[in-house]
Amino acid sequence: MPSLDVASLFFFNSAMHMGRHNINEVLAPLRKPRVPWLAASLGHWQSGADFYVLEQFLFVGPRGGGDYLRVGIFAGLHGDEVAGVLAAVRFLEELARKPGIAHGYELYVYPLCNPTGFEDGTRHARNGRDLNREFWIGSREPEVVLLEQQIRTLRFDGLIALHADNESPGLYAFALGAQVTQHVVEPALAAAGKILPVNHERTIDNFVARNGLIRKGYPGMLCAAPEMRPRPFEIVFETPHRADLERQIEANLVFLRHALDQFLQLQAMGQDL
Repeated sequence: MPSLDVASLFFFNSAMHMGRHNINEVLAPLRKPRVPWLAASLGHWQSGADFYVLEQFLFVGPRGGGDYLRVGIFAGLHGDEVAGVLAAVRFLEELARKPGIAHGYELYVYPLCNPTGFEDGTRHARNGRDLNREFWIGSREPEVVLLEQQIRTLRFDGLIALHADNESPGLYAFALGAQVTQHVVEPALAAAGKILPVNHERTIDNFVARNGLIRKGYPGMLCAAPEMRPRPFEIVFETPHRADLERQIEANLVFLRHALDQFLQLQAMGQDL
């Protein structure tokens, strides 16, 4: 299957209107032979008569001056938020062409965290649960259990979750965890703001916001394990769900590039996380 070209985007736009999405179609570019990332199945579960897997793709960039920084990128936690899924796939393809983007990084990409919701075109998983309210509360949801195992084992230096907001007129982000997070998010959000406008409302998603930035999270959201110290940077990047799909994808890509570059620069300057 070719990359996500105009024909592919037309297909996915059509699929969005039909309310269902094809998992194999969207992940096909990542399953080709001789790719520069390592693919792994983290586990499988059954929903009705169908089996589903959670897939991880690891891209290791050129070595930097010290230890590799380990960052997890998560998309598709809400099944109807297609832009982040497509952006995660395209980001891996971009890394294959430009590995320097990942200089000094081990990037663990989880492009489709809610496969049943994605297949059904629904926010929730097929059993009706909002997976982004299930983390670190003892949930038995298989997707959450598998992701929690990854987060706890890999001890990420940073976590970035890609989402889309059906009500927001523009981009915004949650900046949580390490104190340095705000300094990672601000330039990345400004750069993405050249693709789509930033939401400058004082209240976003019932949170106090400033210049598109929210500093408080909500219970059950995907984040580092509660006991982890020091805290990694934790970012949730939101695109306006009703915006053009291609522009949402590009805003996600720009945000990812700039967030990784900014964090690397801060590390080089010896910022205390």
